[in-house]
Order: sequence, then structure tokens, then C-alpha cells
Amino acid sequence: MKKVVALLPMKGTSERVPNKNLKFFNGKPLYHYVMNTLLKSKFIDLVIVNTDSEFLKSDILLNFKDRVKVVDRNNEVCGNYVSMNKVLEQDISSIDSEIYIQTHSTNPLLKVETIDRAIEKMISSLKIQDNDSVFAVSRTQKRFYNKDATPMNHDPKMLVTQHLEPIFEENSCFYVFTKKSFLNTESRIGEKPFMYEIDKIESTDIDEPEDFIIAEALHKLLR
Repeated sequence: MKKVVALLPMKGTSERVPNKNLKFFNGKPLYHYVMNTLLKSKFIDLVIVNTDSEFLKSDILLNFKDRVKVVDRNNEVCGNYVSMNKVLEQDISSIDSEIYIQTHSTNPLLKVETIDRAIEKMISSLKIQDNDSVFAVSRTQKRFYNKDATPMNHDPKMLVTQHLEPIFEENSCFYVFTKKSFLNTESRIGEKPFMYEIDKIESTDIDEPEDFIIAEALHKLLR
């Protein structure tokens, strides 16, 4: 079986939801949910947390001892406006693996079954030399407009939406890739990616304070 390393980068500060990663979400720090999901995967050998926060580091070392490693974030990739690809570059250069999966702590409804199926897709694609990466998307079939109010994807005379070609949103729930594909593109999405569709509830992302409330309510209903 191929070695799979999960990358869970977390910075100590967050602008819109203060101290987001350690903020309590239905009784536990938010990041615990994705961390536990990754550790339940039948494929993942190791979880790497790249962080600039001593508080996060202390909490991780206290609660997660097996198959979790903390990497101190390099100073040159600290801050709110640094490309995530630069952070991943640090991890990939220091931790070798055949397959990497990067997730975010802000997707607490992500399921282990989804993660495992995405990794399985990556493994099968590598065997037949098909896709070089897999990333999560959400489907939408709605009427969109350009900033000048011209229709982007529809005829305004047609009021139904069932006939529209779906548009797929990169929802950032996960990215599966190899070191080779990352180095070739300098991106977690390779040259021949596979879009892995997941539903809107599972892809719920916490970015704003109201997202936290919605995600927490959904989590209570689903557990």
C-alpha cells in the first residue's frame, strides 16, 4: 500500500473568527474534528500540522500523540497573505510520501468515508496514469451574472435551471496529490486533476462568524 501523509496546516491567528482553530465547537476545539477524521482513515499513515502557534502546538501534543507530527512554520511563510502552496512546499520538502492529502480544520462535517474514497481514486488513477490529483468541489446549477449585469451562463428568457450546465466550485475540503504533480505545477491541483464532488452540507466551511453557528447546528443534527 502506498504511503499517505495528511497535511493539516493551521495558523495561530484568524481575522474574521478570532482564535478559530481552538474555538470550542460543540464541546471541543474546532480542529479536533478534522484531526480525528484524518486519524480514522484506513489509508493515512501520518498527519503533519504546520503551525506558527505555540498554543496549538501544546494542544496537539496534549491530545494527539500517535501518528501526528508538528512542524514549526518557517518565518518566511507566516502571515495572513502567504500562499498556501508555500506552506505545503515546506512540508513536502521535509516529509516524503507517495501521496499527500491536504485538508482544513474549518470543515468539521467532512466524513472519513469521503476522504478514503478520494484517496482510493488517487491510487487507482496513478495505476493507470490518468489523473495526477484529486480535489473537492461542490456542484451548482443557478443563474449567474457578470459584473456588468450580462448573463454569464444562461438565457434570461429561460426561467428554469434544470437545463443549465452545472458549475463546480472548489470548496477547499481536500486536495490529494503527489510530490511530482506538486513540483510540476507548484500547486496542489495538478495538470490533470479529478474533481471529486461532495454535497453542500459535508462541504460546509467556517469562514465567517455566522458560518460557525450554522456548522455547529448542522453538526448537532447529524451526530
